[in-house]
Amino acid sequence: MPTYQAPLKDFRFVLNDLIQLDNYTNLPGFQDATRDTLDAILEEGAKFVQEVVQPINQVGDHEGCSWKNGEVTTPKGFKEAYAKYVEGGWSGLTAEPDFGGQGLPHIVGFVMSEMMTAANMAFAMYPGLSHGAYEAILKHGTDEQKKTYLPKLVEGTWTGTMNLTEPHCGTDLGLMRTKAEPQGDGSYSISGTKIFISAGEHDMAENIIHLVLAKIPGGPSGIKGVSLFIVPKFLVNADGSLGERNPVTCGSIEHKMGIHGNSTCVLNYDGAKGWLIGEEHKGMRAMFTMMNAARLGVGIQGLGVADVAFQNGAAYAKERLQMRSISGVKAPDKPADPIIVHPDVRRMLMQAKAFTEGARALALETGLKLDFAHRHPDPATRRECEDFVALITPMLKAYLTDMGYETATNAQQMLGGHGYIREWGMEQFVRDARIAMIYEGANGVQALDLVGRKLPEGMGRLLRSFFHPLDRFIQENMADPKFAKDYVMPLAKAFARLQQATAFIGEAGLKNADEAGAASSDYLKMFALVAMGQVWARSAKVAQEKLAQGAEDKAFYEAKLVTGRFFMERMLPETSGLLSKIQAGGESMMALPAEAF
Repeated sequence: MPTYQAPLKDFRFVLNDLIQLDNYTNLPGFQDATRDTLDAILEEGAKFVQEVVQPINQVGDHEGCSWKNGEVTTPKGFKEAYAKYVEGGWSGLTAEPDFGGQGLPHIVGFVMSEMMTAANMAFAMYPGLSHGAYEAILKHGTDEQKKTYLPKLVEGTWTGTMNLTEPHCGTDLGLMRTKAEPQGDGSYSISGTKIFISAGEHDMAENIIHLVLAKIPGGPSGIKGVSLFIVPKFLVNADGSLGERNPVTCGSIEHKMGIHGNSTCVLNYDGAKGWLIGEEHKGMRAMFTMMNAARLGVGIQGLGVADVAFQNGAAYAKERLQMRSISGVKAPDKPADPIIVHPDVRRMLMQAKAFTEGARALALETGLKLDFAHRHPDPATRRECEDFVALITPMLKAYLTDMGYETATNAQQMLGGHGYIREWGMEQFVRDARIAMIYEGANGVQALDLVGRKLPEGMGRLLRSFFHPLDRFIQENMADPKFAKDYVMPLAKAFARLQQATAFIGEAGLKNADEAGAASSDYLKMFALVAMGQVWARSAKVAQEKLAQGAEDKAFYEAKLVTGRFFMERMLPETSGLLSKIQAGGESMMALPAEAF
């Protein structure tokens, strides 16, 4: 039976030592984010996920959801756990107080999202999707729509979904066929079929608010003719009570590789009543609000699954006896040494530790920038932080989920044959982690977004939000010989490679778009490694300062320095090989005719 312990010490390191959230309590929205408040949230959140959410993870995987006559029943314990989630007020953690939320910064929500996902990814998806619906209605809805839907979404008694994909189209949403016929009362009649709708039908909430992309007849063709609609499962009366059932039904649920505890539905809209959100034919603008929130959330899913897999792999490696160390006996009182003494096991463990801790720091830094983009009083700071979040989002989504899957697979490998057996739980982590690389825009699409949209935007303006602060950090920290050798110089070399790759893609891509496309996945990984490198260098600097000040938890900060050095020596150098692949160009990749495959 796998276990999970929320990494509270590392959360506190990032929030208090690295980001120093205390420095921002004078900013709008940060007044209540004091250290005492955050400590209480961390402790209670950890207690909730460890005692309520994690114990039903394997139950959800084994039982899955069941479908009968359009109704979905969630696995044993899910409904009760969700009721406790709502009762605890967790659904309103970062929502606006005007709609019943606690108004805490997004960064706090990122912490809770990681813990929830690590404890039970399938369960965490139900409220996670609701938050995306909340964000879209908050930003694009009318005052009446906000009044009608947001308080219940914040409360958690209603949940939300996003309906994009259809049987014949996924990423290319311009091909969709779902129609929205205008009615005389200001509503629309929605007809069509949507697939892969996570949490599209379930028994845990009173109502489900579907955000549906559809085309109004007579509008522009392709993606320019797409609009977004609010379509509730149950219609809402003027007094806020629930009315009749809307004709949107679950035609079936998917039988999936993983996340069995989450209902992935086929939804049939048969003249369902919906209301336009935002402008006609501008649906993607509103949907991207939800999708961008979801992409950050999916990146955190990769991190969460990686952490719980790492924890269980490490625990097994310290207990499992197998052979003797190649450098001499380490446990003479035992018939064999624990496998943690073997270098290849250490390689996997150190990579997992360096990834999870670095990814956590990068994700929470992005959460802080997201808060600044929304709440900072200085317009220039808001703009710079918006640019940073836009630039980093495809990397968080793609790199964190790629590495989340790799980390889960390596943790499974540590258990050997036991890792392949259901009762140990490791194979579930591998199966659950796999979907995060696919949904909310497959990782190859994220790479194209980075290269094709984010790099050229504003003549490289988004790049400057990352390049300029990184360059300043490198220049300011070259004076300390030991620190520079271990952390700054490796980062500076990787940054130089990233700049070379950026210039190459810019020049080659102008001549032939396929060149940029061929380089995109390697470039995204390269950029993400440098982004991880900068948070590791900063983390090491903080750890070094804490040790110099005589910090009580000496072992924790020493481990930070060693783990950071491992990242610089064993993971960041991969940027060299990535640069070589990028500069090789795409000719050999694109040369064969389709018939040759």
